[in-house]
Amino acid sequence: MQDPSTPLRCAQDDSAFRVAFPQNGVITYAGDAEMLVPEIVAAGGGLLFAFDHSTIAGKIVLTLLAVVSIFSWSIMITKLRVIRFARRQNARFLAAFHKDRQPLRLFEKNARFPGAPVFNVYRAGCEEMTFHLLGSAEVDDTFRARLEIADKVSPAQMGAVNAAMERAVGETALSLESQMILLATAVSGSPFLGLLGTVWGVMDAFTGVAEAGSPNLVAMAPGVSGALITTVVALCVAIPAMFGYNFLVTSIRGIIVEMDNFAAELASEFEHKYVDHGARESTFRR
Repeated sequence: MQDPSTPLRCAQDDSAFRVAFPQNGVITYAGDAEMLVPEIVAAGGGLLFAFDHSTIAGKIVLTLLAVVSIFSWSIMITKLRVIRFARRQNARFLAAFHKDRQPLRLFEKNARFPGAPVFNVYRAGCEEMTFHLLGSAEVDDTFRARLEIADKVSPAQMGAVNAAMERAVGETALSLESQMILLATAVSGSPFLGLLGTVWGVMDAFTGVAEAGSPNLVAMAPGVSGALITTVVALCVAIPAMFGYNFLVTSIRGIIVEMDNFAAELASEFEHKYVDHGARESTFRR
């Protein structure tokens, strides 16, 4: 009787049907790992073969796709770092802002949160509000004393403060969305470039076969292979750019919503502390 721990061998093909039974009872196929590496090498060799047989037009298209890929990856990496940094800075600023119920406290301390989109909205609103309260947006040693004796602003002046914060939201959103058009162009334009190279290469392949007068697979295969590589490379450029574009657009929209929400919160704080609603009531009575 054969020992169960010894491998079973098939008489027809020893390498393809080799089965091992380890002590834990899990069946493994030893030939799988050995076959994986040659398949990867063969795929790389196929790409090299296709590139070697690509026409001049196909190689020009491949060069353009390489440039597009470099630009798209650089934009995705840069924007991802900017968004991550912006989220961290937003969290720091909001934590500092909510520590004090005085909305102008951080502005008075001349605090800085570089890279925080929400802070841009805060600074724009505070500068406009300070200008209407004190006649100047400058902060000096007498800022707190002058603020305590300053008259409240009218609802019309508060409207100007809201407009300033809305402008800050729009300008910051445009800054976050800059260069995203290049990424969108890579998503939509790369497949068409690949299709152009493929159609051109197939046309040249059929033209060569017709001129040679030998319509057989051996004569057509190199030209068709060289034409199809442009489509493969185009998809390799467009697919990562598509996923990156969707992720970045969603993240930027989230930051814009956060800025809008903070602008509404800051406007509410200003309304409670610095707006004279009696001025509006007296105007209505007139």
